[in-house]
Amino acid sequence: MNVTAVFDIGRTNKKWVLFDEKYQLVEEFNEALPETTDEDGFPCDDLPLLTQWVQNHWETLKKREDITIKAINVAGYGATLVHLDSQDQPVTPLYSYLKPYPQALSQQFFSTYGDPTRLALQTGSPIMGMLNTGLQIYWIKYTQPEVYSQIKTTLHLPQYILFLLTGRKVCDFTSIGCHTLLWSFEMMDFHEWTKAEGIQKVLAPMLAASSFITRDGDKVMQSGFGLHDSSSALIPYRMAFKKPFILLSTGTWCINLNPFMAKPLTSDQLERDCLHFMTPEGSGVKASRVFMGREHDHQVERIAKYFKVEPNFYKSIAFDEKYLSMPAPPFYTALMEGNGPFPEPSPQEWQVSAFASPEAAYHHLLIGLTNILAASLQLIGVDEVPTLYVDGGFSKNTIFAQLLARQFPNHEVYTTELPYATALGAALHVTRPQNFEFPGKIMKVEVK
Repeated sequence: MNVTAVFDIGRTNKKWVLFDEKYQLVEEFNEALPETTDEDGFPCDDLPLLTQWVQNHWETLKKREDITIKAINVAGYGATLVHLDSQDQPVTPLYSYLKPYPQALSQQFFSTYGDPTRLALQTGSPIMGMLNTGLQIYWIKYTQPEVYSQIKTTLHLPQYILFLLTGRKVCDFTSIGCHTLLWSFEMMDFHEWTKAEGIQKVLAPMLAASSFITRDGDKVMQSGFGLHDSSSALIPYRMAFKKPFILLSTGTWCINLNPFMAKPLTSDQLERDCLHFMTPEGSGVKASRVFMGREHDHQVERIAKYFKVEPNFYKSIAFDEKYLSMPAPPFYTALMEGNGPFPEPSPQEWQVSAFASPEAAYHHLLIGLTNILAASLQLIGVDEVPTLYVDGGFSKNTIFAQLLARQFPNHEVYTTELPYATALGAALHVTRPQNFEFPGKIMKVEVK
């Protein structure tokens, strides 16, 4: 069987996936690897362990006689770097993007390169410390100069995994364009500060292609460049659907992606949790974020505690229109200070005790969350696209789907189920099928 193999490296789970020539899932292997700590004791992925895991599984896959690997690609989580020396050996741990950034070094950076807001607007990157991989490199340069002097090549994590598979060192737009602070969306080139620090000299070259041919003995395979996972998950939708759309990727965070709006960020959008991603081809993707899943879980816990019901009580609640016109207290968030479209502190706690039943409270929780989400979607041009696709955890929530469709009566709203969207996107990008039909479940939301 001819297959495309994808290594999908998440924060929690590391897996490989095989797709047949019709992009149906053939096989997958999934494993959670134990973490380690860096030299400061901060938790991080174990880079030697991850390296060995990828190499061992790749060798096993290549030796199998029941499959012929025709193409290979990688999807991986962003904001993470691997720094290689002249012998292609890593010289640092796989530092976590959650690691605190030294305030003094941040002040040094902005006193040298100017106003943080201006830089954020130019690079499409909110200032987020270690989540900006450009600031990670800057941190190593000025806190560990002896280590920095050993760095020959710096790769984002997806491209490091690709290097383990193919021996090629490349840079791709999806990783460089993901809140790195390295890339100027105004100039479509590395930002001036990146060049001034000489950082672009340690980054692998950006190639003007979507794939290359790699050989392993007498076997010839097509290879992608590796992809940032959020950008990869967007690819099946971009290939299958031609009408402009916004994809709502829901979970702990709801990441809203509009690949049809590439205008530069405004300062208002930046302050309200918008940022830029990039497609593999280098065009902009306007994105906004809402901490919706975590807020939902927190408030569900409060509702369950107050009404003395099971924690998963909400899963059996059906949509009921009567709750929409019922008087209710204003909804106040608990976990959205500093993020989302309304980053200001909440003036008070949401009053769960004002409701007569958990059903009423839950409906109004989702009304509140949907109103916030609607404001977030307005920031990225929702009125300019006709279609919304919802994937992830909230796509299974019928109350949420109804409320979203009512918020946007002039849009077509669909819930989708595509469990392997990230890996499938990586497979599609390297093989480039001419006629691709969406392989997952898709259901139009009809307002009741």
